[in-house]
Amino acid sequence: MNYSRRFLLLCSIGFALAACQSLPSPDASTTEAPQANEIVAPTPVAPPAPPAPIVYGTFTKDQLNRTILNELGAQRGHLPDSAEDYYDLAKETRDLAIIRRAAQFASANNDSDRVIELARLWMEKDPRAQEPHLLISFQLLEEGRLEEAMEHIGSVLALGGNVDFTSITSRTQYLPPGARARLIESFKELHSKFPQERSVHYSLIQLLEQSDLAQEAMTELMIYREANGNSSRIMLLQAQLLLKLERLDDAVAILASGIEAYPENRLLRFNYGRILVQIRRLEEAREQFALLAVMAPDDYETLYSLALLDLELDSPDTAKQLLLRLLQANYRMNDAHYYLGYIGQDQSNDDEAIEHFKQVGTDSVNFLNAQRQVIRLLVEQGELEQAHQWAVSLSAGRPDLELMLVTVETDALMSTGHFDLAEALLDNAISKNPDNVDLLFARSFLSDRMDNSAKSEQALRRIIELQPGDSRAYNQLGYALADGPNRHDEALVLLERAIEISPDDPAIIDSLAWAQYKLGRYEEALANLQRAYAAFPDPEVAAHLGEVLWAMGRQRDANRVWEASLAENPNAQIIINTIERLRSRQGS
Repeated sequence: MNYSRRFLLLCSIGFALAACQSLPSPDASTTEAPQANEIVAPTPVAPPAPPAPIVYGTFTKDQLNRTILNELGAQRGHLPDSAEDYYDLAKETRDLAIIRRAAQFASANNDSDRVIELARLWMEKDPRAQEPHLLISFQLLEEGRLEEAMEHIGSVLALGGNVDFTSITSRTQYLPPGARARLIESFKELHSKFPQERSVHYSLIQLLEQSDLAQEAMTELMIYREANGNSSRIMLLQAQLLLKLERLDDAVAILASGIEAYPENRLLRFNYGRILVQIRRLEEAREQFALLAVMAPDDYETLYSLALLDLELDSPDTAKQLLLRLLQANYRMNDAHYYLGYIGQDQSNDDEAIEHFKQVGTDSVNFLNAQRQVIRLLVEQGELEQAHQWAVSLSAGRPDLELMLVTVETDALMSTGHFDLAEALLDNAISKNPDNVDLLFARSFLSDRMDNSAKSEQALRRIIELQPGDSRAYNQLGYALADGPNRHDEALVLLERAIEISPDDPAIIDSLAWAQYKLGRYEEALANLQRAYAAFPDPEVAAHLGEVLWAMGRQRDANRVWEASLAENPNAQIIINTIERLRSRQGS
């Protein structure tokens, strides 16, 4: 820790030792020097008495020297030692100025117990002082002792002081609900005692908002606005409350009027732009972020938002220039490289894309996706050995990463038809890690692609042995058996176990329904497929739902389901194949 830097955050240096500012002077009387022609006979004198200690005000010389050394020591990076000695001085002298300074040093040194002890000593010496109450309250806030802190804040208000309560509400966002509820009651009590304190009332509204008591917060906000007038801060909080009350249009209207009333307020404009993104009014959102970029050209987060909007609006060249600016500024390097990689890929500049993807660091959430693209692009270029060596270099000394990249490389090899190489890679990894579930899932998927159902089933059954509570393996094996010709009863057992583990998973509900359909249990299958489709309107679920309706003689309903899904997914081959198969069967 850089104590010198912490120390500079203290009050400006100066001892404020009032008792030390006028030091007693020695005797000012003088003796005239003898003339040169005078002979002065020596006068016998008694031995001098020992000098009495000089007292500087209420301090000894040693105590004064210690204060000076403590101040200099703190400046030179020795804050803990200086804080320790100032604490001792405060206890020795009980001087108000020393106590104040010791408390400041203890606070800078993060010594909670001594801050509180010194602040209480300060209050004894000066009962009208507000500062010790503030010191204690902020220390208690740091420790999460909110109710105790509020007692001292109330004392500050009672002494006529002002408190900026935003420093409190900024710390309460993640409090447990019970603690925040007690704090709300404390603020309500303070507000009733000090109704003129605007900060108390506003912080109460913020606490209510944090507790999702949006309607009560809105009522208080309207009272606050009527008493104190409107402001950008009020309009922003009102918009947040409207969003919580699911009044989206009203929130948009408030923010729009807010930027009109306060055009220079960046926070209002930023939130307006953000909500426009949420409701997919992207052109308007980009306009707001562009204005923000003009207002603050060095706000790189705004430039990043602009780049993402340009990508959404299919303006990759503009996005590219913004992302390159972020790289030059060393801002969001991982994100900039990641999206520049995708731009290069979309513009068929694979070499550029590879270079950007390679520079996405391991600390990025996009790291694995970026390296997946590197390996896939190299494999597609026929650079199989280079792709493998890149994966090996990335995972050097990282066994966990090595296994993940094996699955990535396997997937890339499969997608380009190199099934034998993918199988050899997986076999080697599984021989070293026979119980790794991710590798076994990859083995199952590869075996399915290679039409080796027996090997796929073997991998899935091993996963079930290793993780009997993992619904994915039951679902994957159950669906494979249900989709086959003659193991439907076995499939149903597996899928019923999967649904016990994950009762609300629409993929598993769909699989269960498919097994029921194959067993002729149409009504059960229909009910489950309707439930799955409502939760997850995927083309595969639509294909299954339509087929069950068709089998039940409800061809018109089946066609409606397929047409609706094809309107959203016009290239959904599974629906097209299902329609062709059933209609051809009907025609025959």
